[in-house]
Amino acid sequence: MKKNSFIEGTIIATICIVIVKILGMLYVIPFYAIVGSTGAALYAYAYNIYGLFLEIATAGIPNAVSKIINEYNTLDKQEAKIRTFRIGKRLLGFIAVAAFIILFVFAPQIGELIIGDLTGGNTIEDVTFVIRCVSFALLVFPFLSVSRGFFQGHNIIYVSSVSQVIEQLARVVVIICGSYIALRWLHLDLTTVVGVAVFGAFIGGLCALLYVYGKLKKNKTELYLDKEFTQKDEVTNKEIIKKIIQYAVPIVIVSIAFSIYNNIDMILILRTMDFLGMDASEVEFIATGISTWAPKISIVITSVALGLSASLIPNMVEAFTLKKYDDVNRKFNKSLQIILFISLPMCVGISLLASAIWTVFYGYSAIGTNILAVAIFAPLFSNLYTVANHTLQSMNKFKMVYISSISGIVVNAVLDVPFMLLFDFIGLPAYWGASVATIFGFLSTVFIAVHYLKREYHFSFGDTKKMLGKIILPLVVMIVVVVLMKLFIPIDYDSRFACVMYIAVIALVGAFTYFIISHKMGLIDEILGANYLHRLKNRFSRNKKEV
Repeated sequence: MKKNSFIEGTIIATICIVIVKILGMLYVIPFYAIVGSTGAALYAYAYNIYGLFLEIATAGIPNAVSKIINEYNTLDKQEAKIRTFRIGKRLLGFIAVAAFIILFVFAPQIGELIIGDLTGGNTIEDVTFVIRCVSFALLVFPFLSVSRGFFQGHNIIYVSSVSQVIEQLARVVVIICGSYIALRWLHLDLTTVVGVAVFGAFIGGLCALLYVYGKLKKNKTELYLDKEFTQKDEVTNKEIIKKIIQYAVPIVIVSIAFSIYNNIDMILILRTMDFLGMDASEVEFIATGISTWAPKISIVITSVALGLSASLIPNMVEAFTLKKYDDVNRKFNKSLQIILFISLPMCVGISLLASAIWTVFYGYSAIGTNILAVAIFAPLFSNLYTVANHTLQSMNKFKMVYISSISGIVVNAVLDVPFMLLFDFIGLPAYWGASVATIFGFLSTVFIAVHYLKREYHFSFGDTKKMLGKIILPLVVMIVVVVLMKLFIPIDYDSRFACVMYIAVIALVGAFTYFIISHKMGLIDEILGANYLHRLKNRFSRNKKEV
């Protein structure tokens, strides 16, 4: 099987993740129309808590397995590599079953924790039912994740990436078709309809697992899975388990932090908005809008970091294992540059077009527009957070992962309510305070990680600072172009199609402006390598001739 280089692996992973995220964005349009805001809020309650338990169930072991396998592969310890994979699967089996039982049994208590004393919307019984429906996915995903980690550890990125596309396709089909059939044909109640939709996570995971296992079986000889080793490497099972736990704990803290950010925001927004005297349905709309529905739109932005991470971890581990610290520094800077170059203009563009974009997905809403216009910037900082802490993990600096991640969570939790009350006091939407608190949380994490790398490993960020200065010009020109086009192009919020055309025209012109100016300034070559676009064009031309 072909291994992928850092840039190639990043591109493959990012393209597949973008496809996955686009599917994840688009399905909410028909699904929201089918179940309405009340059903959407119920769906958000289940998925947010499921995401937290999924991180606990996988316990960071897949990424730990990927890291260890890459390390043993580099050192040519093939027998220890295979043992690591098998031990990882057994560990995850126990954890997954335990997480499923806890989520299923204690669903009523979790539902009560989420809703509290809020009345007039979804009930604790409703939340309990949908949480139990989604809990079955915990029995599948841990095994899928560790198998993906096995391939990533060999720098074989495409298998993991394609499996994510398969998983999302199957899940979206169940969500849309299942909820439509349950509501329109079978005339089931709304809670059952949402239960069917969240069960799509189990079906999607199962389909992806079958694909990945098929690839493992087909390439078992090349991957040493069918080899009978006559001699064991000088690595004991105890050492492997200790190393898995050592690597997994910081990884799971980083991953859980995202779920905690969302759940903290959702719970504190529910309480604070209720305290400020807002209607229950409006409170649910705001809380789930910030924690779930705005992030659904922004997932294309977060996919940049996810694509980078899939290729970043094994490549950084390899460089660190070989003590090539300059290479680690270079890859870290390159990751920051890619994120800033791609994510920043996307955040600004979505913020400027927030009203039309929210209308396309959920129907026109002044509150929804305001939520998206500010909340869209949180993914930019979460991307930087992901790369910074994955770099620390790759260098085995687990203590700093704990410190930086926990610091970010604490900052977010401490600032949430004060910021919401402050924004309300000065006459701004109170819910903006929650988004700003999240940004401050991610910023504090990134600052701690970057400061440590600079102090202890003498990391230099000169090239990244220069690149950030250079993108100001194309970014400002893009903003001016988009604002001018908004002044002259009319928009009809009563027509989703009209909004789509409005977004398409302005976004294409804005993106074209940004990339053309960036290309003329040499930014694209500087970030992706000299003459990258020319080489990419030649590759496509060659492939076309071969066909």
